[in-house]
Amino acid sequence: MHPVRKLWCRIYQTAFRIALPVLPYREPKPLKTFGEAADLLVRKKIARVLIVTDRNITQLGLARELEQDLTERGVAYTIFDEVVPNPTISNVEAARERYLADGCGAIIAFGGGSAMDCAKVTGARIVRPKKPVTKMRGILRVLRPLPLLIAVPTTAGTGSETTLAAVITDDKTHYKYPINDFCLIPHYAVLDYRTTLGLPAHITATTGMDALVHATEAYIGRSTTRETRERAIEAVSLIRSYLLRAYRDGSDAEARAQMLHAAYCAGIAFTKSYVGYVHAVAHSLGGQYGIAHGLANAVLLPYFLDEYGEACEKRLAELARRSGVAAADAEDAEAARTFITWTRDMNEQMGIPTTLPGIRNEDIPAMAAHADAEGNPLYPVPRLMDAHELERMYHVVQDPADADGDAEGTHETVGETVAAAAPAAPGIVARMKRAVRAAGRRARRAARRARTTIRHNR
Repeated sequence: MHPVRKLWCRIYQTAFRIALPVLPYREPKPLKTFGEAADLLVRKKIARVLIVTDRNITQLGLARELEQDLTERGVAYTIFDEVVPNPTISNVEAARERYLADGCGAIIAFGGGSAMDCAKVTGARIVRPKKPVTKMRGILRVLRPLPLLIAVPTTAGTGSETTLAAVITDDKTHYKYPINDFCLIPHYAVLDYRTTLGLPAHITATTGMDALVHATEAYIGRSTTRETRERAIEAVSLIRSYLLRAYRDGSDAEARAQMLHAAYCAGIAFTKSYVGYVHAVAHSLGGQYGIAHGLANAVLLPYFLDEYGEACEKRLAELARRSGVAAADAEDAEAARTFITWTRDMNEQMGIPTTLPGIRNEDIPAMAAHADAEGNPLYPVPRLMDAHELERMYHVVQDPADADGDAEGTHETVGETVAAAAPAAPGIVARMKRAVRAAGRRARRAARRARTTIRHNR
């Protein structure tokens, strides 16, 4: 990465780190049962609610108990179950139309990360009718209080029930748009382990590893706080103890409950401390090929930890020792290596592969550029990487059967493309100054909007 661009990224990240104590983060209030959620809607005088979910959830009848509790309390509901994996802009627009047509007053996101993301951005489009999803990409681009949003996770891993983040895929370009705004944090989260008892083993595995990636990237990044570090440690400790149990016996109530809590903790950690390039690359793979986000994260994690090397060694070692992955007296290098080996062992024990099929050489330059645009300057990663460096990581996880081109030639092509597209150093400096000023303005606006949101939802 160009030294001036690197400086720009670090200044941008520092501005947000300094602002962390005054930014309006909130934690969703946890609820234990669907009945509590229904009672809440009655108290809020919500006559009808939109349930955003997917077809599998409705076919399996997982929301039946929620529907019954709503009916018993006189709360009408509309079900929107058209959400697809890696939800699209068309999903969001269809859900928004249903909400408005039926006169709903609140949203319940029922499902995994896809349902959560769709519900969040649906809420954003409801309060921002003139702003398309493509214009919400980035941070603090919504800045309006959403309708009351209740999250009901049915997987233990995405952490979406706690976060200010959502990712929506463009139907036409297949690019993923990460949207980050304090108003996207759900107001309440129903953490009922019974919703996860029917999860297939492979989904238990990939969503559980997704939570591990959240906690790990939050801990080794450069914008941590004492709270986020403690949450990340708690999440990794629980994952170490309970993920394999939940994978091997899906009816293990204790393991399911503890994994839900692990996902909740990891979500809180990365909401404040952000994620890293593992997510940026995984998002591009999901957008281009429909690869499940948790699977891509699980495969990529050990490779990126290796790639970061000494830049993340100290913090990764701390995480390994404090979570029990490594011995308490292990030296940094040994503890960090133990953690990386452990992630690979977890993947292997749960049948997660070491590579991903279908990655085409000709797609890699565009995906790398997209990951670069997502990750820089926002993600406070241990070591900064540009599109040229990120491009190599796609080849690392590429199935050998798909690597039929000259990888070195592809590297040169990407490097030339990035060099040609990069602005001159003075232009980068100007962008750096504008970005820092914009970050300050957005933080101040976010604080004002958050106060409005809190008053609105009391």
